[in-house]
Amino acid sequence: MKFFVISLLLSCNLSFSQTIYESIESEALGTTRELKIQLPRNYEANEDQAYPLIIVFDGDYLFEVVAGNVDYYSYWKDMPDAIVVGVNQIDSRADDCTISVENFLPHKKGAQFYDFVVTELIPFVTENYRSLDFKIAIGHGKTANFINYFFFKKSPVFNAFIALSPELASYMQENLTRQFSIEQKRKSFYYLSTASQDLKQNKKEAVELNTQLSVLENSNLYYSFDNFEGATHYSLVTHSIPKALEGIFSEFQPISRSEYKNKILPLETSPVDYLIDKYDAINEVFGVEKQILVNDFRAIATAIEKTEQYELYKDLGNIAKDQHPGTILAPFYLARYYEESGKYKKAMNSYRSCYTLRSIEGYLKEDMLNRADQIQKEYGY
Repeated sequence: MKFFVISLLLSCNLSFSQTIYESIESEALGTTRELKIQLPRNYEANEDQAYPLIIVFDGDYLFEVVAGNVDYYSYWKDMPDAIVVGVNQIDSRADDCTISVENFLPHKKGAQFYDFVVTELIPFVTENYRSLDFKIAIGHGKTANFINYFFFKKSPVFNAFIALSPELASYMQENLTRQFSIEQKRKSFYYLSTASQDLKQNKKEAVELNTQLSVLENSNLYYSFDNFEGATHYSLVTHSIPKALEGIFSEFQPISRSEYKNKILPLETSPVDYLIDKYDAINEVFGVEKQILVNDFRAIATAIEKTEQYELYKDLGNIAKDQHPGTILAPFYLARYYEESGKYKKAMNSYRSCYTLRSIEGYLKEDMLNRADQIQKEYGY
């Protein structure tokens, strides 16, 4: 009995995200910096899988908020599993964010901290944990301003920036506006937030910055802004993190009713091609080879029925065979293709081929076998 309980606890532990505490010796800082690292659920079991990397500045208090949201959204497949790293700045925040009064760039200990992030922290994580090239930086107040300096590099260190009520340095608005006007070589994301009860100066500057940034057009830069009514400088964090993650990973999310209605149904091209392009974009932007969700197969199948493009069922079946082998999904779509093509005997055989296969998410083996019997009865096979 004791062995069973221990085994159960161990197996349950694998289904939860893991938080690890690390210390990194920094030559750039001349000291040791503490890190909190959350690994995705089943990180140990999925030895061949790598993950996007989220660096949380002010990790001493922001880490748990970010880590909790990442775990929740990834559980429901609204974003990929990700590695979250919180940098402890509880005793060093002011020094880490030191800016020159002459050129308003990271200076002295601020420059050292910048070097620490680029040359030590990120290499440490990538060497010791399976992280992908897609990286997000998150900061609040002073650190929300500081993360912008990583955005100004010719090849930015991070792909996405979440700036929560930034305490903007002089000329930061102008510099950001200039950077936003430069066509990005890869798809990038920038999220900015403030609140009605935010610090007065932070709110004023964030609203002004949004006025400048929101009118700019940059095909590879996705920008969003929130001004939360009733929230304070501190409570806006809990409002901002989920909104920012939803925006950054909107392409990753399952096909919604809105996407189906506004993007898929009006298509003049194949909805199957839309599905392929959607998942190719996920791979290209986030570096994640995501299995096509049954939810998304169902959405495309519904579009095929709605638009009566039944020949596309054959293409959908071929994709399903590759994505969900051993299930009834592929033969079901092939059977639908045969039915609508008037090839009823082939449709019957395709339905019956599901006998040795698995049902999957609402596609039931019993329903397909019943349909095969109906065809046999109706057409006398």
